[in-house]
Formats: sequence, C-alpha cells, structure tokens
Amino acid sequence: MRTGFFAGVASAALLAGVAHAQDLAFPIGEGDFNWDSYQAFADSHDLSGETLTLTGPWTGLDAENVEKVLAYFAEATGATVNYSGSDSFEQDIVISARAGSAPNVAVFPQPGLAADLAGQGLLTALPEGTADWIRDNYAAGQSWVDLGTYADADGNDQLFGFFYKVDVKSLVWYSPISFDEAGYDVPETMEDLKALTEQIVEDGGTPWCIGLGSGAATGWPATDWVEDMMLRTQAPEVYDQWVSNEIKFDDPAVVAAIEEFGWFARNDDYVDGGSSAVANTDFRDSPAGLFSIPPKCYMHRQASFIPTFFPEDSESDFFYFPAYAEKDLGKPVLGAGTLWAITSPSDGANALIEFLQTPIAHETWMSLSGFLTPYSEANSDLYANETAKALGDVLLNATTFRFDASDLMPGEIGAGAFWTGMVDYTTGEDAADVAAGIQERWDSIR
Repeated sequence: MRTGFFAGVASAALLAGVAHAQDLAFPIGEGDFNWDSYQAFADSHDLSGETLTLTGPWTGLDAENVEKVLAYFAEATGATVNYSGSDSFEQDIVISARAGSAPNVAVFPQPGLAADLAGQGLLTALPEGTADWIRDNYAAGQSWVDLGTYADADGNDQLFGFFYKVDVKSLVWYSPISFDEAGYDVPETMEDLKALTEQIVEDGGTPWCIGLGSGAATGWPATDWVEDMMLRTQAPEVYDQWVSNEIKFDDPAVVAAIEEFGWFARNDDYVDGGSSAVANTDFRDSPAGLFSIPPKCYMHRQASFIPTFFPEDSESDFFYFPAYAEKDLGKPVLGAGTLWAITSPSDGANALIEFLQTPIAHETWMSLSGFLTPYSEANSDLYANETAKALGDVLLNATTFRFDASDLMPGEIGAGAFWTGMVDYTTGEDAADVAAGIQERWDSIR
C-alpha cells in the first residue's frame, strides 16, 4: 500500500520554551513509567537557550500526541521545541532541504524519500553508537538498522534513519464469538492456517473475506498479501532484492508468492462472494462479513487500521499472520513506520535522537494512542488498551521486519503496475504473465 498520505490540512504546532511539569501528559514520578530513564537523560543534557525545529506528516491527533512526547524532551533539556505538521510534508521537506532552510529534524513516513535526500548529501548521519543501540534494543534490531541505512553523497552506507512509531500489517482479524461457536483455534503456523481454511469449507462455511477495491488505488490490498507471502517463502535478503529489482518481478520466487496469495483468493469456496467478487469488493466493506449472523466469512487479513471500518459495537480480535513451520524463516512481520532523520545538524538534534533511545520517549506515546514500538525495554503494560498491547507483542516477537515493498518501489510500479497487476491476476490472468508485465513496465522507466 502506498503510504504517505495524511488526514487533515496542514497545521503548525508550537511547544513554547521550557514546558512546565504541570503541563505534561503524565506527572513526572507517577505511574509505572521508567522515570529513571527520564531523570538520567535530564541530568546529562542542558540545552537551555537552544531552539530545536522539527517537521513531519502528523496533523490532528498524531500531532497533539507527538507534542506531548516532545514536551518531556523540552522539560528535561530546557530547549524550545517547535514542531510543524503538514499534509504536504514530502514536497515541503525536499524544497526546504535543497534551499538550505530545513528544520533540524524531519520525520519521514517511509524510507524512500529519506534515502533520496541522503544520497544528495541533505541528511546528516545519526550519532555514533546509534546502530548498535538499535541492534541491541529493538526486536529484529538488524532489520531496523538496515531500513535506516542509506548511501551518502559519496556512496558510503551510513545510518540516517531512526524508526519511531510503527504500524503492523501481518495480521488476520476474526470474530472470537464465531470462532468459539465453531470450535476453531487460532492457527500457529501457515500450515495450520491453510488446514483451518479447508476445515471451514468442509464445515459448510466460507473462510475468507477479501476485497481489493479502493477507487484509483484498487489492488493495493493484494500487494500486501504478496509481500507477506514473500517473507514467508523467501529469506529477507531475497525480499530486499525484489524491492530493488535486483531479482526481477517475474523471478520464480515472486511468481510463487503471487500464487500463494492466489491459493486463498482464487478459490471460489474460500472467499465470500467467490473469487470473482474479490477485485470489485471495497476493502473497507470486505470485513463486514465477519460479523454477520451466520458469518459470511471467518477471517480477514489486513493491517492494524482496519477496525476503523468494522461495524459499531462489533467484537473482534486478531492473530499474527503465521509463517511456515517447515521453511524455518522465523516470525517475519510486514509493516510501515516513521523514521526520524537529521536535516540540519545541531546539539539539540543529536540529543533528540538520544532521547528516542529512552523508555520514557516510547512509554508516553504508548499510553496515549496510535503508537507501537519494537523497543523491548519499554513497559508494554503502559499501552493504552489491550489491543495495542497485543499489536506491540507482534512487533516484539518478530525475528525480521520489512517495510511494505510497494512503498519502496518506484511509484509507477508500487502504486501503479503492481496494483493493477494484482487485479488482473485475481480476475484470472496467469501469475507469470502478470509478473512479466510488471517487470516490462519497470524496465521501461529506467
């Protein structure tokens, strides 16, 4: 799915001077937060008189929440912190960086643009030791280092991005009531998931609700399926080679992943409405069948945002979209997230990256809403609700994390040929032919 679109209109937010303790979301010293990490950071950083500027994609509630987190940085250091959020962030940051007027820190909604700016010499490498900290403290730590490492203007790989605030896509949603009434258990492996799919059919039910409809973006939900299947059938390095087109889109490994999606989506018995309905069903409407009586389907694979479109007062739960036991590829997780990068170096910018390495920087947003982290030392009991905690556990249990491939591919592929190709495949075209067509399009834009 193409990320980087933002709700709302451009907005600017200001955290004035030094925040006062009574203005903080959670009083210092109270609750189960790791206040020792806050105090240690405060004792070692004095930025009185310095102004730190940040920009990012967050407006509305997310902007309010990041301001609440940054208030602790301001309180600890004495710095003045200015955050501005915009729904045209991606255009704005390119213009300001090239003009030499970029803020100190920019929050990128996906790695591609950050990598481009790093290659142009417009980002500053993160402080020494940051990569080691990520490896040691983030679940699947090397994955996060890899995702934040790009070539600089001289072609040398350096760590430019610190991921903070993550979304999870490798999820299957279901109705606990329907599962309980039918006597179904949550599958632990892909083999179990396929067996459950077949069992539901044998019992007279329909296992899956799948919808690819999304207006001009129709097809993107299928790209997420294929990306998840790539991570469950191939090593992470192969996934990376696919993203960069080092291996071609019509490579047998990619064709096989597309066909893995087809195992679920192209079987009339497996999908509500039959396979012919998949391409035309709006993705927002497709999970409704989970909650009908009797259920029209039992499972729906989609990212953590999808409950927004569930019927009001419905009861739902999710499980991790499992990996194959026989392939021994661990527990890969597909997702997205925002990365923080230094666009105008300063002591305050370096200090902010250090602040993001404290539990308190994560726990404060965890206790608000809309935030997940792979940081193993943050107190997961502080998540705002049990659903968020369970989503966080998926991240903490991951052995590999990979970013949505379509977001990393050229726009004409990831937000074009890949989308339309998956619609063609779902409606009957051969996987190898579809993959060859996508590769032909990729070749044409070089």
